Amino acid sequence: MTDHATTPGPTARRKIDTSVPHSARIWNYWLGGKDNYPVDEEAGDAYSAVFPGIVTIARSSRAFLGRSIRHLVAEEGIRQFLDVGTGLPTVDNTHEVAQRIAPESRIVYVDNDPLVLAHARALLHSTSEGATAYVDASLYEPDRILAAAAETLDLSRPTALIFSGILGHVGDYDKARSIVSGLVDALPSGSYLSVNEGSRGTDPDYEQAQDAYNETGAVPYYLRPVEQITAFFDGLELVEPGVVSVPLWRPEADGPVPVPIGQHGGLGRKP
Repeated sequence: MTDHATTPGPTARRKIDTSVPHSARIWNYWLGGKDNYPVDEEAGDAYSAVFPGIVTIARSSRAFLGRSIRHLVAEEGIRQFLDVGTGLPTVDNTHEVAQRIAPESRIVYVDNDPLVLAHARALLHSTSEGATAYVDASLYEPDRILAAAAETLDLSRPTALIFSGILGHVGDYDKARSIVSGLVDALPSGSYLSVNEGSRGTDPDYEQAQDAYNETGAVPYYLRPVEQITAFFDGLELVEPGVVSVPLWRPEADGPVPVPIGQHGGLGRKP
C-alpha cells in the first residue's frame, strides 16, 4: 500500500472545538456519518426541521461527485485527483470511486480541519497499485497545496481538481474565483475542474434556512447565483450538460427521475 501524508502544517496543532457546531461535521451527519458531536447533531436537526431538503442536497452533492469521478476515470482517462476541502470521510470518497475503476489512480486530499486530520488514516487507504495522501493546508495556501501535492501527483500530467461544497465558505467571491483559477492555471492542458456548490434561485426555503444558519455564529456558507458558479469554469470547456442542478448532471439511467435542487455543479476541461 502506498499511502502517505505530507508533513502537517501549523493548523494540525489546533484543538477540536466540540462546543461550536462545524459545517463539515454537520454535513457528515446529514450524510449518515458518525464523525460528529452532539452539538453538530443538534444544529443539523434544527436546520433540517426548518428545511428537510438539506439532507437531499447533501446526498445529491455526494452522488454528483461520484458520477463525475466515474466519468473522469472511465471516459476521460484521468488517473490523478486533487480534492481540495475534502471534509470528513464517509462512503464513496474520491479515492474509493476512482480506484474501483482504475486501481492505479493517485489522489491527494486537502483540508485543514483538525477533526479531518484526526481521521486522515481513514482517508489514506489506497490500493497497492495507486496512492493517496493528505495535505494539511488551507485553500488559501495554493503554493503549499501544489508543492505538497507534487510529492504524490505528477502535475505535468492531466489532473482533476475538485471543489465540493467548499467555495461557499469563501465570503469574497472574487477571492473564491482567484483560488480556483490559481490552481487551475498550475495544471496542464487536459486537466479538469469539478465544482458543485449551494446555489440561489432554485429553492427559496433553502436560501432562507441557510441565511438563518449563517447568523448563528457557526462558520458561514454563502449560496451563490448559478451564474457565479458557472463563472468558476471561465476559460474551460464545459462537459455536457454544463452547469446544472446536480441531480440533472448525467443521472443514472436506472435511478429515480431527477428533480432540481439548490445545488449546482459541473465539470470543465482545460484546453
